[in-house]
Amino acid sequence: MKVILKQNAGKSIIPVDLIRSRILLIRNEKVLLDKDLAELYGVETRILNQAVKRNVARFPDDFMFQLTEEESRLLRSQFVTIKRG
Repeated sequence: MKVILKQNAGKSIIPVDLIRSRILLIRNEKVLLDKDLAELYGVETRILNQAVKRNVARFPDDFMFQLTEEESRLLRSQFVTIKRG
């Protein structure tokens, strides 16, 4: 099964496994980080975040949340551990 992202429908078909590999469990919620979502759409993270901020009324209240500093620190340390092996 493949998912087509309409923004890039002409040039990009993204395998479901690639999307699944980016899903994290944070606060007992399955989430995608903004950097991973931006990469899937083929845009810079700052561009994605700007678009969301400009159109915040289009998203449900629970669409996004900001990580706490502690969550960010723990997430970074997990990525370092994963990259090392």
